[in-house]
Amino acid sequence: MELVEVEPRGDEVRIVRLNRPERLNALSIDLAVALDEALATVGRENRVRVVVLTGAGRAFCSGLDLKDYGIIPNVDDLSVHRIASRSMGIYSQLTRRLRAIPQPVVAAVNGPAYGGGLCLALGCDLRIASESAVFNATGIVNGLTSTEMGAGWILPRLIGGANANDLLLTGRRVDAGEALRMGLVSRVVADDAVLDEALSMAGSMASYSHHGLEATKQALWAEQEIASLDAAIQFEDRNQLMAGFTDNLPEAIRAFDAGRDPVYRDDPRRDLFESGD
Repeated sequence: MELVEVEPRGDEVRIVRLNRPERLNALSIDLAVALDEALATVGRENRVRVVVLTGAGRAFCSGLDLKDYGIIPNVDDLSVHRIASRSMGIYSQLTRRLRAIPQPVVAAVNGPAYGGGLCLALGCDLRIASESAVFNATGIVNGLTSTEMGAGWILPRLIGGANANDLLLTGRRVDAGEALRMGLVSRVVADDAVLDEALSMAGSMASYSHHGLEATKQALWAEQEIASLDAAIQFEDRNQLMAGFTDNLPEAIRAFDAGRDPVYRDDPRRDLFESGD
């Protein structure tokens, strides 16, 4: 059985599914490696516009597998300290991977998202939750820290310092309703509808400009690290200017006038450079 399943939904959407339902999709080294490889592969698929990340069975991801860590690859001649350090990198790389792939990633949180599962959801660009979803920063409960896989950087920016500190320092469980109120997720739907809702979102997004989706994702992450409003506006102006050199906006106008849906191809805009003589 594949630890991670990749399911195509047409040419433009991929479902990436954690597939250890008997362990509530707990993160082992093997699962983390498989997920990183699956995301990297999907990221290289140039026709794919949106990715949906979810879990098989009744959980999104229950965090680190405390009973079966797995073994990291290529450990020959490594000291214990280097093995431990490399193990941490295998897990934390997942946040970097989710950010690095060009496609927006929608987390369809279909049940518990504990510890590393919460971190996986945070690494996605959008999060929707089933009514039975529960979020928990498990590290502090298990005698470790809750600031892992980038959670200490992402969470305060997402839901504010007060809410982030409450989650990360207390280790309390947050249900879907509270997650929605604090802005951890943007939608809550019935348990049997969460994947369909995510796919509906993905399908709608996939109708937009491929360049526009990628550039918007890149900007949303990059602007979290831009220190001033003026610098952010200059960055956005250049991004928008690049998009303006495509035929997408004229196509939107043509489609509106014709009463049809636009078809964005990101083709170069020729009317800006033709004299019209």
